[in-house]
Amino acid sequence: MTEASAAAELSTTAVAQRYPVAPGVRLKVRSGPGTQYQLLRVLPLDAAVPINCQKPGEWITGTYGTTNLWDNIGNGQYVSDAYVKTGSDGYVAPRCA
Repeated sequence: MTEASAAAELSTTAVAQRYPVAPGVRLKVRSGPGTQYQLLRVLPLDAAVPINCQKPGEWITGTYGTTNLWDNIGNGQYVSDAYVKTGSDGYVAPRCA
């Protein structure tokens, strides 16, 4: 296997770690890091989300405290980190570009 094909295989198999959403919460997914952004969908109870990257945005108070971190869970999809159990008050993924 060449170095390039090994890197390509790694990039297609790498999966972001999934984190549980707070119990009893149907978390809203928005198009950007704040409640002023379009509501795209609502996650079901007991959801777990991948965190691809994180960025600062609107301050939100939720189950896991108050934060301005928003988690990118998909292309153009953000949820407030205040409702995601990451085990950290800070970044657990790279900053979104």
